[in-house]
Amino acid sequence: MVAQGFSVDLNKALVFQVGHLGETYEEWVHQPIVTKKGPRFFHSDFWEFLTLTVWWAVPVIWLPVSVWCISMSVSRGLSLPEIVPLIALGIFIWTLIEYTLHRFLFHIKTKSYWLVTHTHTLSIMSHFMYIVLMLMLLWNNFRGNTAHYLIHGCHHKHPMDHLRLVFPPAATAVLCFPFWNLVKLFTTPSVTPALFGGGMLGYVMYDVTHYYLHHAHPTRAVTKNLKKYHLSHHFRIHDKGFGVTSSLWDIVFGTLTKSPKREQ
Repeated sequence: MVAQGFSVDLNKALVFQVGHLGETYEEWVHQPIVTKKGPRFFHSDFWEFLTLTVWWAVPVIWLPVSVWCISMSVSRGLSLPEIVPLIALGIFIWTLIEYTLHRFLFHIKTKSYWLVTHTHTLSIMSHFMYIVLMLMLLWNNFRGNTAHYLIHGCHHKHPMDHLRLVFPPAATAVLCFPFWNLVKLFTTPSVTPALFGGGMLGYVMYDVTHYYLHHAHPTRAVTKNLKKYHLSHHFRIHDKGFGVTSSLWDIVFGTLTKSPKREQ
């Protein structure tokens, strides 16, 4: 694993090594290593522990939050026939957020260690996305290889690392604040909780589905096709196929992954 004279030692903590790869990081991170055991991230046991998340933490933590939000709308006077469409709309909106985050944030191209090297991508990001990125880390820092590896690069390098597949609860909690305030800005006090709760439900479905597609053995046609589609994103064409729970937005925005037969 040599890049610009720098060799990545896979037997040592990786996070502070990958920044040295420079422009070759993009190629390196998309050469997956398929092993059941994930790599070491940090020398510190404390920081290493914070990078590990079991899949069931997502529904255990966030389903109650979703239910609580929906119950707030009930307490504020909305009826069941009014709430159900809001939940469905929240789930639908989440699918677009899922696609947008995956395409424009998780697959941003980096080459510096930490800092911004060029800013053309910022021009195509919406103001809303900019707020989200600022609250995740700092936009400047995210442009670096090191930060990218922490957020999503590690998943492409070690796609079967089962403890670094779902989003850590602390990071999700940070993202909740701008999303909540954005929904609150455009809706009424009674609508906000149900719509947000629906979006949160969509997120839970996404992360659990993502884990399932990597580690389960689907028997139904729908889930088999989803698994095939997502693994194609990992092992064939990483710059297409950004949808995980659905290929809808890939179809809309022209990033649909074609089957090998169709490409021929």
